[in-house]
Amino acid sequence: MSQKHQKKDKEKKEETTTEQKPKDEKKKKDMDEILDEIDEVLEENAEEFVKNFVQKGGE
Repeated sequence: MSQKHQKKDKEKKEETTTEQKPKDEKKKKDMDEILDEIDEVLEENAEEFVKNFVQKGGE
């Protein structure tokens, strides 16, 4: 592969990475918010939260 072609591929990868960062940061922020909400629910009423996931009668 020529150096010119390698440089072009590298630039394309850098552009994709640069474009992806804001999307990744938004996803991380959204996930952090969801996890914080789950933590709040568990702090307030962990027992009820767990009971909702208990399988009954082979379900």
